[in-house]
Amino acid sequence: MTVLLLLLRRIYWESSVVKDLLSIDEWFCVEHQLRYISLLKGRVGLTRRRSECFVKLWAYLLLKYQQQLGNAVEPLKELYLPEGFVPCTHREANELFYADEDRGSERAAGMMIDKLVALGLIEKEFDGNNICIRICSMMPDINQSTQVAQSVKFFTDNFNPRTDAIPVATFLARNYDWMNKKIHGTPQIIARKLRNYAKQYSKGMRVLRRCDTQDAVGICILHPVASESEENFFLPATKSLHLTISSQTDPFNIAKPGDEDCTSVFIRSFEIDSRYQHHDSLCQLLKDAQQTFINMQGDFPNLCDLYSMTIHPFVQSLALALGFQKTSQDPHISINWMYMALDKYLALDIQQAVSNLKLD
Repeated sequence: MTVLLLLLRRIYWESSVVKDLLSIDEWFCVEHQLRYISLLKGRVGLTRRRSECFVKLWAYLLLKYQQQLGNAVEPLKELYLPEGFVPCTHREANELFYADEDRGSERAAGMMIDKLVALGLIEKEFDGNNICIRICSMMPDINQSTQVAQSVKFFTDNFNPRTDAIPVATFLARNYDWMNKKIHGTPQIIARKLRNYAKQYSKGMRVLRRCDTQDAVGICILHPVASESEENFFLPATKSLHLTISSQTDPFNIAKPGDEDCTSVFIRSFEIDSRYQHHDSLCQLLKDAQQTFINMQGDFPNLCDLYSMTIHPFVQSLALALGFQKTSQDPHISINWMYMALDKYLALDIQQAVSNLKLD
């Protein structure tokens, strides 16, 4: 009984300390946070929101690390790297990231952590009981302003199945990594399907490339759908998952050029590697999609309907900003079919449509 009481007291004390440390502005003042945020913001893939969350998380893990060492925890004036991994639950991260906001949730906090992992800022592992996070040492120049991120330029190009399949599959798998493991696929599975898609209709596969390295960092897959497969757009969206699952059976038949009965396009994927996702890169790939649709009309003169499956929350936000409307929702998971008339998309001022879109 004595041991149990001591254990319960220890748990209560630790929970109280953690709750106190979560008031991060009291331990690392906003002025100091802003100094780090201003130096981080603008790097490739780092929005202001992501920078804010990263700095808060860094400070919190550092404070917890000091507490675990048995050191007196005092307010921070600067940040340094704690050694190794420090436990941090999604609940703690939620309180850190969204303490003063209504939109927070443990799921949202988990997704933010995954974005920071994708950006190479942190690593995470599961020790059997808790999620543990390590601040990466890839930021040795944290106190030096850099213009490298702003200097990266892009161009759009055809998808090359020989050189692009593996890099694209890798960032697609990473972008979907927040989802249940039963849903998203491995890079190997995705790469194989990308190459198969290219055999069927390569004209609808476009990539965004870095000008300096020619690496593909974004992809847009537009599939003209044979009329016999159109019923899938009116069934639960999960029945049409293919790119990110292991099943070899594609629920959609791709129409062959010249098919006058083809009226629908399935936007099978529209993704940009999170490290390069900003308004300019989005606009570049969205405008390229407009021209690609025009080119596809030469093969399919009666195209008029666009459908998108919003697997990732950001894709749903983007679709809504462009004017897509939800048509149905799977009752078992938050994946929607969304629809937009092709003529409306072609008439869009892309720059204006996404001007207020939040990229965090």
